[in-house]
Amino acid sequence: MSLYDSSFPQMARMLGQVPVWFDKAEAYAEQKKFNPEELLTARLAPDQWPLRRQVQVVIAWPLRLRAVLLGEEPPKPETGDETIKDLRARAGRTLEQVKTLGPEQFQGAEDRTIPLAFMPGKGMRGADFVFQFALPNFYFHATTAYSILRHNGIDVGKLDFIGALDLRDL
Repeated sequence: MSLYDSSFPQMARMLGQVPVWFDKAEAYAEQKKFNPEELLTARLAPDQWPLRRQVQVVIAWPLRLRAVLLGEEPPKPETGDETIKDLRARAGRTLEQVKTLGPEQFQGAEDRTIPLAFMPGKGMRGADFVFQFALPNFYFHATTAYSILRHNGIDVGKLDFIGALDLRDL
């Protein structure tokens, strides 16, 4: 399986679930009569990023991964006070960009050395970067965002996290 096949379609699936999470959060907030934007500051632990930042990271990872695998400068992370509407829109734009990618763009990337910005002078082979760093980080932040919503009473379940399954008749 190529680096593309093992990463970008999976990230696209998760990006497609972000609006589902916000739909459920907004419905819950309406039912309980509070402003859903308050959820964006919710966190699981005092030293952990809030929901807003968790979602921002989920949205940023696919384009960051694209850039580093192609040897380009990754886009600067957006960390501002985005609203739910802003995050929905950005997730949609990122999803559209990810859908334009194809496996042919990443041929040879598995052996490219990816420099680690947080460890100057160190790098990882492309395949190792994807499987040991990029995907675990992406899913860590997606899971944390989902968990913050669950912790705050939003009725999101496993299928809200993973999305539709490609089922076949037996």
